[in-house]
Amino acid sequence: MSNTAIRNKLYDYIRVADDKKLNAIYNLLENEIEQTNEWWKDKQFTQELDSRQQALENGSDKGVSVEQLEQSVSKLRLKKYGK
Repeated sequence: MSNTAIRNKLYDYIRVADDKKLNAIYNLLENEIEQTNEWWKDKQFTQELDSRQQALENGSDKGVSVEQLEQSVSKLRLKKYGK
C-alpha cells in the first residue's frame, strides 16, 4: 500500500473515530505532534524559509501570483475529485 493510500485511510479513520480512540491515537503520537507544531525551533527549516523569502525579495525567485495558485489548485482538485 502506498504512503498516500495509508495517509488517506488514517484521515478517514480519524474523522469517524470515537473519543476514546482519538485520545489513544493522540497519546501515542503526542510528542511527535508537539514537535511538528513547533516548527520555529527547527533551525534548518527556518533557514530554508529565510532563504526562500530572500529569493522572493531579491527577485531570483519570481514566485506565483494568487491567480496562478488558484488555477493550479482548481486543476488539481478537478483531477483528484472531479469537482
